[in-house]
Amino acid sequence: MDESFMLMLSNLLHLHNSLDPSTPLLSSPSSSSGSSPSSLLSSSSPTPLLFFTLASLLSYLASQKKTTSTKPPTSTSTTAANPESSSFSVSAFRALSTEHIWSLEAPLRDAQWRTLYGLSYPVFTTVVEKLKPHITASNLSLPSDYAVSMVLSRLAHGFSAKTLASRYSLEPYLISKITNMVTRLLATKLYPEFIKIPVSRRRLIETTQAFEELTSLPNMCGAIDGSPIKVKCGDIGGNVYECRYGYPSVLLQVVADHKKMFWDVCVKAPGGSDDASHLRESLLYNRLVSGDVVWDKVINVRGTPAQNLFDGMLMKGRSVVVDAIALLKGRWKILQDLNVGLNHAPQTIVACCVLHNLCQIAREPEPEAWKDPDEGGVPARVLENEKSFHYFGDSLRQALTDDLHQRLSSR
Repeated sequence: MDESFMLMLSNLLHLHNSLDPSTPLLSSPSSSSGSSPSSLLSSSSPTPLLFFTLASLLSYLASQKKTTSTKPPTSTSTTAANPESSSFSVSAFRALSTEHIWSLEAPLRDAQWRTLYGLSYPVFTTVVEKLKPHITASNLSLPSDYAVSMVLSRLAHGFSAKTLASRYSLEPYLISKITNMVTRLLATKLYPEFIKIPVSRRRLIETTQAFEELTSLPNMCGAIDGSPIKVKCGDIGGNVYECRYGYPSVLLQVVADHKKMFWDVCVKAPGGSDDASHLRESLLYNRLVSGDVVWDKVINVRGTPAQNLFDGMLMKGRSVVVDAIALLKGRWKILQDLNVGLNHAPQTIVACCVLHNLCQIAREPEPEAWKDPDEGGVPARVLENEKSFHYFGDSLRQALTDDLHQRLSSR
């Protein structure tokens, strides 16, 4: 019997004796045989009735207290305060990635993974395996795959650090720290492996032949274009970051091959710069001008004027990189409105480009493409020390135009 109830009963005995000391509350064994269960209730004294009333009430209260004290604690308050947090905990992720994931058919499994993290489960595991040694070395208190999944969900959906902090029950500064670490590793450790200039003979031949089939233009190994990436207004001042579409941004310059894979990425200019100025700042431009990147194959071109035909074929080739950028922004929605600090914007953009190539290599389904506004703006200016290149470029363009018309006309 509960100790507190025994104490209450003892106090009641004292209370009874003080009220009616001449009548014993608990009868002796000899007298109890002749009494009925209701004998005390039929007594003329009000004391027994008072006693049983109080005893019943205290017994009920004691039993309720015992039940409450032995009931295991629950996390109702925590769950009520943040009902989503349990769905994004380490244990929930572990159950999804180790138990639930293998109970599904591969197409359904990968579709679910893409919905959560922007890529299929096999590609996700590839990213984790390549980043895990570096994340482990950082002494992060969270599991590597859990940290990577957190960052991928932010890149894929464009979540802010505050939104993810609420979901994962972490502080926003910690979300930002993890995001910066993972994107930096993607932009530095994985970039050399997945974003490469096509210098090998096999890859070069494959690329140029594919572009020639698309455009009828020879020696074309890539298409280059730039795109502004919108950034937070609070990080910048003045209009140097204002792009041609009217919002603050940084410029992304990419070169893509026929598979819509990037083989060069540069993020070095504010949105107010023109594409030509950004190109001059890139490592690719320096390598091309210095002759570091030279391909052996040389062609002879002939000529008749056919500028419109040439422009149409050139636009076919350029459409490859335009589509690649649209896929990049469609798959990694954070690039539609970048919500990281300006200092971390370049590495975040490059990290998304690395992930884009991983998805293209794995032939991931292409998401709905993002469409930038129609282009406008003033033509690029020609620097004095580049006039010879400009003249050579115009001459080469005309020669290619004439050669294209000659070859297509003779078919």
